[in-house]
Amino acid sequence: MAEAEAAFDDGWPSHPQDEDEPQRTRTLYFGGSGVISAFDRLQRRGLVVLERDYVPHLDREYVPDYPDDDHQLGLHFGESGIRLVLQRIAPSSANADRLAELIAANSQDEHRELMWGSAGTMLAAAELHRSTGEARWADLWRESAAWLDGERDPESGVWTQVIVGKPARYLGPAHGFAGCMLGLAAFGSSADLDERAAAVARRYAVEEDGLANWPPLPDIGLQAPDGRIRVQWCHGAPGMVASLARFAPDDAEHDRLLRAGGELTWHAGPLAKKAGICHGTAGNGYAFLALLERTGDELWLERARAFAMHAAAQVARARVAHGRGRFTLWTGDLGVALYLADCLAGGGEPPLP
Repeated sequence: MAEAEAAFDDGWPSHPQDEDEPQRTRTLYFGGSGVISAFDRLQRRGLVVLERDYVPHLDREYVPDYPDDDHQLGLHFGESGIRLVLQRIAPSSANADRLAELIAANSQDEHRELMWGSAGTMLAAAELHRSTGEARWADLWRESAAWLDGERDPESGVWTQVIVGKPARYLGPAHGFAGCMLGLAAFGSSADLDERAAAVARRYAVEEDGLANWPPLPDIGLQAPDGRIRVQWCHGAPGMVASLARFAPDDAEHDRLLRAGGELTWHAGPLAKKAGICHGTAGNGYAFLALLERTGDELWLERARAFAMHAAAQVARARVAHGRGRFTLWTGDLGVALYLADCLAGGGEPPLP
């Protein structure tokens, strides 16, 4: 953690493994607000004491990393995420008003997913309602929820995302069905949402020998367009289990499928190349913590902690190889730190909003 603080220079330089990303971006996924969010979460748990004031870095006029981006409002790659972190650390009426504007403007976003679209800003609205009790946040969430709910295809049960101008139907939490369901359930699930989550999980699961995985897209087999099978938080069993474990509490078939997805994640083992949340070992481990919460079976905590030790070792090896840490929330060391803290605490979930 000291290394990450020492590396701050009005932001953090991109890592060699993220070399295509802009330098010192402030977005939640790759950038400074994600690092600061992790710092804040760890400090609130009493695990770190911060030496710097990061409010000036967050509280600047938003300038898009790419002026032509079509996701400048969103939670993870736009202004909303930056301002949500600022509101946690240094709340102000002006920043809250700007957040309200952003969430309203994103309420009918054609991405229809978590990272850029309204599902993500719905999670922000729900968090702001929990922290303030202000009715406007619930109203903004309801506005987005009503629109998003109406956009679901009733035949397939999923949404069509339009990302970089291309339509597709994803299943996982990063860009697809599971992320939309998290947005819709941000104020609590319902019998209808439970039924829909379980139905889609059953419909698109691929099972064999007591194991289950889910394809990135419902219209293809397990192999993605590049020929590989995904077993990650963003696409595949780990993310589906971590997201859908909160739905359908009394559905035995849903419970069986989730366990099968957890077994697949365990038997596949830690991801070989990366330690982080989105497509790394820590993200996969959150499937085990979700199953621990759902079942109470301590086996899942043992497995989560085994993945945590592996992820920590991966971070150490990568630091030696590159001569520095990877200072991001979703792809790097800070996400791993949060996962380790959750494993120590005996429960937790990915830092979505």
